[in-house]
Amino acid sequence: MTMWHHSKLICNKFVTKWNNFAFYNYNKRIRHSSSKTTVETNDDVDDPLPKQTKVVICGGGVMGGAVAYHLSLMGLGSQTVIVESGRLGGGTTWHTSGLVGAFKPSLAQVKLAQNTIALYKALEKKGLSTGWKQCGSLSLARTRDRMTVFRRMKAQSISCNIECHLITPKQVQEICPLLRVDDLVGGLWIPGDGVGDPYQICLTLIGEARKKGVKVFENCKVTKIITQNGRIAAVETTHGIIECEHFVNCAGFWARNVGKLSEPYVKVPLHPVEHYYLHTKSINGLDPMTPVIRDLDGYIYFRENNGSLLAGGFEPVAKPAFEDGTIPGGTEQRFLPEDWDHFHILLEQMLYRIPSLGNAILEKLCNGPEAFSPDCKWIVGEAPEIRNYYIAAGMKTVGISAAGGVGRATAELIVNGSTSLDMYELDVSRFLGLHNNRKFLRDRVKEVPGMHYALQYPHHEFKTGRNLRMSPIYPKLRAAGAIFGQVMGYERPSWFQLDGDNDLETIDGFQRCKIAYTNTFSKPPWFEAVWNEYAACRETIGLSDYSSFTKIDLWSNGTEVVDFLQYLCSNDVDVPVGGIIHTGLQNHRGGYENDCSLARIAPNHYMMIAPTIQQTRCKHWINRHLPVDGSVAVSDVTSAYTAICIMGPATRQLLSELTDTDLNPKNFPFFTFKELDVGLANGIRTMNLTHTGELGYVLYIPNEFALHVYTRLVDAGVKYGIKHAGYYATRALRVEKFYAFWGQDLDTFTTPLECGRTWRVKLDKGVHFIGRDALLKQREEGVKRKYVQLLLNDHDPELDTWCWGSEPIFRNGKYCGMTTTTGYGFTFKKQICLGFVQNFDSQGRPQEVTNEYILSGDYEVDVAGIKFPAKCHLHSPNLPTKFPDKERDSYHATRDHQVV
Repeated sequence: MTMWHHSKLICNKFVTKWNNFAFYNYNKRIRHSSSKTTVETNDDVDDPLPKQTKVVICGGGVMGGAVAYHLSLMGLGSQTVIVESGRLGGGTTWHTSGLVGAFKPSLAQVKLAQNTIALYKALEKKGLSTGWKQCGSLSLARTRDRMTVFRRMKAQSISCNIECHLITPKQVQEICPLLRVDDLVGGLWIPGDGVGDPYQICLTLIGEARKKGVKVFENCKVTKIITQNGRIAAVETTHGIIECEHFVNCAGFWARNVGKLSEPYVKVPLHPVEHYYLHTKSINGLDPMTPVIRDLDGYIYFRENNGSLLAGGFEPVAKPAFEDGTIPGGTEQRFLPEDWDHFHILLEQMLYRIPSLGNAILEKLCNGPEAFSPDCKWIVGEAPEIRNYYIAAGMKTVGISAAGGVGRATAELIVNGSTSLDMYELDVSRFLGLHNNRKFLRDRVKEVPGMHYALQYPHHEFKTGRNLRMSPIYPKLRAAGAIFGQVMGYERPSWFQLDGDNDLETIDGFQRCKIAYTNTFSKPPWFEAVWNEYAACRETIGLSDYSSFTKIDLWSNGTEVVDFLQYLCSNDVDVPVGGIIHTGLQNHRGGYENDCSLARIAPNHYMMIAPTIQQTRCKHWINRHLPVDGSVAVSDVTSAYTAICIMGPATRQLLSELTDTDLNPKNFPFFTFKELDVGLANGIRTMNLTHTGELGYVLYIPNEFALHVYTRLVDAGVKYGIKHAGYYATRALRVEKFYAFWGQDLDTFTTPLECGRTWRVKLDKGVHFIGRDALLKQREEGVKRKYVQLLLNDHDPELDTWCWGSEPIFRNGKYCGMTTTTGYGFTFKKQICLGFVQNFDSQGRPQEVTNEYILSGDYEVDVAGIKFPAKCHLHSPNLPTKFPDKERDSYHATRDHQVV
């Protein structure tokens, strides 16, 4: 009998056996909990809701409890109120799996998880119950690619300070004899991982917070968020109105609905999918220290739970729940009947991996829908729509792994206005309004849960929610063979196929763009196509669609906009009309909140060009610092302009054929702006730069002229050998030129002094700007890390695993940093890594880093367990070009290390 038929029979047997089984009852769970912790709530003692407080937290689950706990440690206990619509821990908290793992997709998430584990250990030491059990976790690999992921994780573990071990199938079985191992390639053992009891953790955190004055109100539902002048003013509840200065949305499953209770709405892009937990009855002889098992290629996990097994998983195609948008108001109504047909793919894999499970007596199958964000990441930070409105939600079934760290970071935001960890990748400002569209979310969450355990190849692309934002030239690009990636909902060519096969993919009966893919950790399938495009940009002309860039106009009646930007920017923006300046927008630490280009259109008018992913974030930063008198106006014009970049040595000759303006460098110098007529179109905002280090221009074209200008450029460019160039080619150009990118190399903790941009900071411009004091202090004390470029030697691009980012860097055999952006240098014929190098003392504390320190070391980069020697650069290398000598010298004398 095949495993399929065997599992089907068992599945049918379970259905018959459990057909009349009473669904998991929440009240019973509370009544018969083995909890050692109880929480006296204000609801129990009939205390009235206070009229005023400093902080209101919506949600009495583990996340709300963690925020309240950390606020109480920071002295705000007596000024914090938790309001919970049901009972404490009655949402997602009481039924989740309880897995606590330190390894996460990014270093920031790792640190948040490590903070969480440290908190649970500290609470247990005090005799407070969390259910923490350090049983370790064992992840299994069925394929070589999965083992490559594990080898990369093992290499990265030195950066994360996580103990882990690559093990053989035999060692897997020694650690967990329950497992079938004959199909495995190996595994990853992490002894520091464990499990906890979410319900116990919730009660303990809230109990400790209450001791420091936090008030808790159960059966108290938030009905409205009241704002005044764009800030939180009060919260209306079923128990009355409470005035407050800060509001925290920790509503978990219901967080999106809570976001709709304010005016304006606060976007919290979440949508529920069905999620299953399988519980067996007690199993004789089951080791209580059985590790958490993650069979990633089988989409499933197991853990020991009070003598029984708890199993769950993340199926490749999830089933959205409550698709009509009607989210149930109470916990009991939230749970759904079992769908055994949908669960079958997980059940089959469970029976396959643990054959003895077929003999276990099952207790229940719980279908408790979980809410997921559209990019499978947590949602934290201050809402862009309303000041002092914070979000800590979207924890995707692993809330207890995040609670301690995210709770602390959220409390720091409230108390200090900033966090001790860089969390920009998790910040709610990474979303646009389109991401909160219910139908978009319904489609997207079908594939999001599967990302948890799916093989994550480099440059992952979603297949749902496509064809949303498209420039007017999109059909032309598609016809030219574009393979598209998506960023902020925008379809952007990643590369152009060489074979001329322009057939479209058909998904759900609709023709869609061809979606970019890599599907390997070695030489990618797009290598030849990108090399071809790279060569055109360097030797003839390459044409790229830059339309996704964030574009913002700022203006005033007088010089107010100049004064405002001088305060906001670290460079001197008071340049002549037509000038372009590259500048950072620093925070109080001196870190980058934004990295952008500013073109001065008129004495009182600037156009800002920023990274695509900054569209919400940089507007939020600008708006929160605008003059209160309304003297400076801001308009997001991202969707009003199509941006076409032409780059390469022949670009001036090409553009000269299409415009009457003299493009001679004396009339139109590098890093300046002019409004041009191009073809028959007018009003084309043209910037003499490319953001990749090549000669060329970026044309910001009113959308109605976009097709016309594109067609004229392509037709006139034929004789120059013009080719389309996608994002991967322009990325290769900027990596080779040693250009930094916000969101990959630069973040809110990186300062200009650390990344070689000191000369772009005008400390003496006569105007105090945000971050100036921090930069002056850092200049005096010395920097403790430096941005470098590393060229790998002895690396065979045909055979060896490629660098894809987050590889450890070693100096003289000692760990000293991590790579950020990586790529292949088509001119160098080498792998190139960009990253930061530090100087750690014997205690692991960073010391001052000088140029002499950087250049005196011998470097290696660990690529999936193999260390390759590398040549280190502190400055952009000189690449051979085909520019005329005078033009080349002029260009290199004025170019700026900038990419957006």
